[in-house]
Formats: sequence, C-alpha cells, structure tokens
Amino acid sequence: MRTETTETTATTDEIKARRTASSERAPTRKVATAKERDGGEGHGRRLTKAFDAIEAFPALVESRDRLLSLVGQDQPPIGDVVAAVESDVALLIPLLRLANRAPHAGPRVETVHEAVTVLGPHTVQTLAVRVRTFDFFERSGIWETVPERFRLHALATQKAAAMIASEIGYEERDRLTVTSLLHDVGKLILLHAYPGYPAQVHRDARTPEERVRRERLELGVDHAVVGGVLMRRWALPNSLAAPIERHHHDDAEGEAAVIRLADMLAHYARGGSVNSSAMMKCARTVGLDATQLRAVLYELPSAGGTRQRRSEPCPLSARELAVLRPLAEGKVYKQIAHELGLSTSTIRTHLHNIYGKIGAVDRAQAVLTATERGWL
Repeated sequence: MRTETTETTATTDEIKARRTASSERAPTRKVATAKERDGGEGHGRRLTKAFDAIEAFPALVESRDRLLSLVGQDQPPIGDVVAAVESDVALLIPLLRLANRAPHAGPRVETVHEAVTVLGPHTVQTLAVRVRTFDFFERSGIWETVPERFRLHALATQKAAAMIASEIGYEERDRLTVTSLLHDVGKLILLHAYPGYPAQVHRDARTPEERVRRERLELGVDHAVVGGVLMRRWALPNSLAAPIERHHHDDAEGEAAVIRLADMLAHYARGGSVNSSAMMKCARTVGLDATQLRAVLYELPSAGGTRQRRSEPCPLSARELAVLRPLAEGKVYKQIAHELGLSTSTIRTHLHNIYGKIGAVDRAQAVLTATERGWL
C-alpha cells in the first residue's frame, strides 16, 4: 500500500512540475481554470482519481470475445492473437502492464508480440476473461460513448502510422503500433478529471495544435504529457512513454514525430481540420517529401484495400448507409433509432446485415471499410 501511495504522489508531482513549467511559458491571460470551474478541487486529487478510474476502461465485447476464441484453441496462431489484442486499446493496456511485471530475463516489453510470447496463451486468456467490456446496446457507467470513439481514432492513427513507416522504412513498426494506438490515452485521464472536457476546454479550437494549446492554457498541461506520465506510472518502457509524451511538441522527432503526423492524417481522413503547414513541416521531419506526403494523403482513405475493391459498387442499401453514417460519428444505437424513427432491434438487424455484406466483424471495421471504399 505504501508503494502505491508513493507512486501516485510521484506521478501527480510530475504533472504539477510540468504544469508550472507550462504556465511560465504560456502568455498571461485571465481564464477560468479547471479548479475554478469544478468547485475548487485540486488538480492532483482529480488526476489521481482519474488514474484509478482508467483501470476500469472497457474493451469492446466483440474484441474480447474474438481474443478468447483464439486463445482457447489448442495451438492458437500467435499472429492472430497479436492482431486481436491490437484491435482494442483496452486489451492492449493490461497485457503490456502484466508483461512488464512478469519475471523474465531481457529488456522491457514494448510490443504486443513480445507480451504474448512472455505471458503465454493461458495467461492472455485469463486476462481477457477479467477485462471489463461494453457493447452498443447497454450504455452505462462513467465512460458513456467514449470507448468506441477512442478506439476508432486510435485505429485510424495506427493505420496512418503504418503507412508512414512503410514510406520511410521505419524499422520499429511493432512498437509504433503500440505508441500510435495509445497516443491519446492522456485524453481519457483529462476527460475523467475535468467535467466538460473536451468541449469546455477546446471550445472553438479546430486543429490538433489549437486544441493542445487550449489544454495548456486552461489546464496547465496537455493530454500528451499526461499520457506519458501514465505510461511511466504503469511501469511501461520509456521507449513507449517518451513518444506519447512528446507527440504534440513542435520539435518532436523520431517516433514522436511519426505519431504526430499520423494523428494529423487520422483527423484529415475523418474530415477534421488540420494545419497544412504544420503537417508539411512534420512530414519533412520524419523524412517524407511533398510528393510522398501527397501520395499518402491520396491513398489514406483506401489504405489496406486494393484498386479493384475501390471500384466496387456499394452493396449497402440507402437505409443501411443511413444507419452506418451516425455510427461512424460515435452515436449509439438508441440515438440512431430515435433519429431514424426505428427500434433499437431494427438498428441491430441492419448492422448485422452490413457486417455480412462487407465482411466486417465489428462496428469499427465496418466504418473503416466503408470509409476506405468511399461509401461514406
């Protein structure tokens, strides 16, 4: 118990130090601080509660069940098990944490393949059984619609990072998969710590850079720094923590810069605003010239597909597309049913029909596939 208390104090002190340094650099401006908005409770106490709350961040039930079906086999294919874990950050996090606590010789575990190898299928199965889950029909708890929105952006950023890595010949791709999937984990802490985040903090900010500046101004810290502190609190390797912590720095280099660019590309692919000058500068930092960046921007919506698939006609009906579009926006079944004047069971039936038509196993894959093929 003493160790846990000391660890928590260390992490909150680390964030306080970063907040002090950030406030000294920030321009003088009278704003309502998070402490003033939320009744005077201190930053440290709020962040400590949020660190504890994220222990219960849920996995998509389909992700958990798919992993269980794989590790339940006599000789589970390691590659498929790795892919299943990488499909959901709520599976990825406890696996890496457990692997880095396991007694084994060698360096710290920084990839999912290493973690699965160290722990073995039986331990992975036990972990998957214990993980909390959510589905789209039973919405409750503190996270509401956050898990699916977070998962979709994480997967989109990971896909963009893989494209960048391919272009520049980046060798640490397994580690990059982990850091790109977890790059925004600090947002989960801020969301739980400060009611009204992100809307009341970001306000009219449009680009990722503008939103980070708002966080620094309003809170004295940004989600990237909080994410890095969280990685260290979990005793994960600095090779994971450092890129996550620095991925919104203007002078980010190496893996942090790859993640920063991938994050911009993920926002761009979903129709979000990005700063083109900042994107080009970051691309040059990682080793992409203007021609290569334009090629990535062109290919990004269809990454993972083929030219033949891109020319395929849409197999979905108008009603099925009407169901899928709001799902891509992070809405839940009850909201969509209300907007379309349908029952929740009808929405569920449409979604299962969509899965069958386009070969998807869950909502995230359905949204990404439809986006890649230009149907959304």
